[in-house]
Amino acid sequence: MTSIDDQPMFYNQLSGVRINGPLLQFMNNIDVTVMAKPAGYSRQTMTKIVRKYHLDAQQINRQRTNSFGKQTIVFNLSESFANPQRVPGVQLKNNPIPYITKLRKQNTGGLMISSGYGGGTANMEYMALTGFALTNFSPTLPTPYTQLVANLKTNPSIAQQFKSAIAIHPYNGAFYNRTEVYRKFGIDRFLYLGSKYPIRHQKKIDRSPYLSDQTSYQNVLDQLINYHGGRFINLVTMQNHFPYNQHYYNEIGKYQATKVSAGTDKSSVNDFATGIYHTDEAMKQFITAIDKIEKPITVVFYGDHLPGIYGNEMIKDGLKLHETDYFIYSNRYAREHGARNFKQKTAYVAPNDFIAMAAKQTNSKVDWYQALLTRVYEQLPVITEDVQASGNVNAYNSNSRFITQKGKILKENQLTKKQKALLHDYRLVQYDVTAGKHYVVKTMK
Repeated sequence: MTSIDDQPMFYNQLSGVRINGPLLQFMNNIDVTVMAKPAGYSRQTMTKIVRKYHLDAQQINRQRTNSFGKQTIVFNLSESFANPQRVPGVQLKNNPIPYITKLRKQNTGGLMISSGYGGGTANMEYMALTGFALTNFSPTLPTPYTQLVANLKTNPSIAQQFKSAIAIHPYNGAFYNRTEVYRKFGIDRFLYLGSKYPIRHQKKIDRSPYLSDQTSYQNVLDQLINYHGGRFINLVTMQNHFPYNQHYYNEIGKYQATKVSAGTDKSSVNDFATGIYHTDEAMKQFITAIDKIEKPITVVFYGDHLPGIYGNEMIKDGLKLHETDYFIYSNRYAREHGARNFKQKTAYVAPNDFIAMAAKQTNSKVDWYQALLTRVYEQLPVITEDVQASGNVNAYNSNSRFITQKGKILKENQLTKKQKALLHDYRLVQYDVTAGKHYVVKTMK
């Protein structure tokens, strides 16, 4: 199919039809294996796993005092947010994100390893909301939102831990099938452009066609102020989306590039750096506002991937081209009522670590699945795709790499025996929920 110019496209099925024609696009969608069956998969095996991590949860919960569902947790996927200063060969006049850099250092924060470069937003979102790793899936399943979620009766997610769950995206809600995905994930209300729940406070910056991050955070604040119980909010921003060569912003002098890597367009770096500067300013206002709210609020902020504007070679600089910024911040009230004001192991994490990290940060008790995610977070190196691979993104799945806290890239055969056993448990659960007999699903509600 590749030889006749098939270009697999799954994140937007309509675009796939336009590119490939209806017949090839139909064939792309039926030739899908969700995930390879792990060795030893059976009802008995899954029962043992649930029992094993239920005991782990009891052990973890001896040290925890809070209920996850009584917290207010905000997951903020910040579109393309990653400091250009980390890219080899790129230098800026000044750090465009001084406030977020400070938050990263003073709180739980560091670098998130993305499983995408220049795209793949909904894949990072899927990992963060479910705790599943994209690389465990088959190469024929590069976009779970459009290929998998709608076909499953039950899709466990962090949103189901809360009585109220909201999603906010100041753009088209149909992209990546989000309207259906969020419903499947247990999100009660989705605010997007054109929805019955309107996006308020709409502002754009200079000539940008996208609503600003300030708009996004003001809509989150509305939801925080108008609801008094525990709530989960999933925010996906749009301000820093491509293109970056349209000269959207006026104020580029302070953060412009003084040097770029070979093959990198300097003006695109300038516009992008100015955009994330505006994000930094909006975040400063947002943190100030939530610190005044008298209820426990914890924000998990992460960039989904780097913008695809750099000319660097993946085989040489691939790890750097997959490093985005993240932090976890608990507001003043949360810190005064049981949340832990401490830095967790933070050098490198993956999106599938955030559920376990948010539970630990808020000192919240966990169920058996969250106990498994906690062990994955604490005992495995960061699981991700082959960050040095270039070419077809569909080849990245089932080709796992592992990043140590010192930034060393490992292959699976370099893990310890204990780590391999934990990884096998993790894959068994992911397979059962997404492709298997769903033995454990009823225990995850």
